[in-house]
Amino acid sequence: MRIGFDNDKYLKMQSAHIKERISQFGGKLYLEFGGKLFDDFHASRVLPGFKPDSKINMLLQLKDQAEIIIAINSLHIEKSKVRSDLDITYNLDTLRLIDAFKSKGLYVGSVVLTQFAGQPSAEKFQKQLEAMGMKVYRHYTIEGYPYNIAKIVSEEGYGKNEFVRTKRPLVVVTAPGPGSGKMAVCLSQLYHEHKNGVDAGYAKFETFPIWNIPLKHPVNVAYEAATADLNDINMIDPFHLEAYGVTTVNYNRDVEIFPVLKTMFEQIYGECPYKSPTDMGVNMAGNCITDDNAVSDAAKAEIIRRYYGALCKKRQTNTGDDEIHKIELLMQQTELTVDDRPVVSAALKKADLTDAPATAMEMPDGTILTGKTSKLLGASSALLLNALKYLTGIDDSVTLIEPNIIEPIQDLKVNHLGNHNPRLHTDEVLVALSICAATNENAKKAIDALQLLKGLEAHSTVILSQVDMNVFKKLGINITCEPKYQSKSFYHR
Repeated sequence: MRIGFDNDKYLKMQSAHIKERISQFGGKLYLEFGGKLFDDFHASRVLPGFKPDSKINMLLQLKDQAEIIIAINSLHIEKSKVRSDLDITYNLDTLRLIDAFKSKGLYVGSVVLTQFAGQPSAEKFQKQLEAMGMKVYRHYTIEGYPYNIAKIVSEEGYGKNEFVRTKRPLVVVTAPGPGSGKMAVCLSQLYHEHKNGVDAGYAKFETFPIWNIPLKHPVNVAYEAATADLNDINMIDPFHLEAYGVTTVNYNRDVEIFPVLKTMFEQIYGECPYKSPTDMGVNMAGNCITDDNAVSDAAKAEIIRRYYGALCKKRQTNTGDDEIHKIELLMQQTELTVDDRPVVSAALKKADLTDAPATAMEMPDGTILTGKTSKLLGASSALLLNALKYLTGIDDSVTLIEPNIIEPIQDLKVNHLGNHNPRLHTDEVLVALSICAATNENAKKAIDALQLLKGLEAHSTVILSQVDMNVFKKLGINITCEPKYQSKSFYHR
């Protein structure tokens, strides 16, 4: 993957810009932090050179000034809402985030339960957090939010919320996922700070859409594809255009809510410090793109991957028609088809030849390798071994794992653990390969080459098992699947 983003420049510019914004408001800033603070793989895919942990590393440059509030919607706790990319509930992800922040030396001051209305699960979660020594505050539902401004900005609105006691000049408000109430927490805090004689400020940090690149730039279109299920739409910021005569990009929710926010600021402070939604942002990512062609190509590839993801979601859950149609429209606008993903046709051709599931992967030099289904290995496992041979220069005829290693594993799976499929999944192949590496030099070379798979593109002609999907994800391989299962069973694992 060609590098198109200067990560070091980004870290410096971003932290400096946030410091400037803190000083603009007299030393107290509430920063709504959108997107993923950890493991932002979407950003690293569409901005090659952006490191998945860039945001957290940027915060580390401000760690002596920063404290973190984690907002979680009480309704999400009650409904056991799951973060799809990690397959864990929002309350478990809150615990994960606390541990992750603390492991980096960042101070987590508190957790806020938003839209609290006596939900039993939320009360139970509060007791769990407090038993661990974490401060927990409750913010309540406000009738008429966000349009009944007179009530919201009053003692019957924000005034009912518990005031979160903070210690540091930069308060980062983050959450396990969208809809958690980060903005409401920030505005409630501004109301209470103002009552206490502190004129704190508010700013927003969202990586996407990138405000200072074109509306239909592939990077911004890829953001729309990634949030197709939320129905986010990129648009020109009309407030910024009217105020400054400059065209910038924002998204529909921020543009729609800005008049409300402006009025809230005027109610709290007497005036609004911002003339547009774009003014509220502090994102510097657009200034750090170094190769527009590289990021454009990477973003186009992401759009197609998101399309396949939506197709598979439809097959698995029978939901998501609108998401599919939206991404199809985005592909048309960007003049993309699935044929622009070379591994797709290669995998389908291999499946036709073998009359069985197949996979394909594109090597760094453009060569496309395939994997077929056999008695010993699934197509993904075969592809993985073929790729490792290619990357290490091991001849294709060389056997990395002897059958006498594979067969006992198959016997264990079928005859002792009750599995119906004797073929080795990718995780089992890697374990077998690591065992062979103790005595087989080629196997050791293959294990050492696993890091070279990161960022490569792959495609499967069937929906893979969760085990295989997880292995590909951990290896950093960008895998997509045709929206069909290998068998016609009703139950798939």
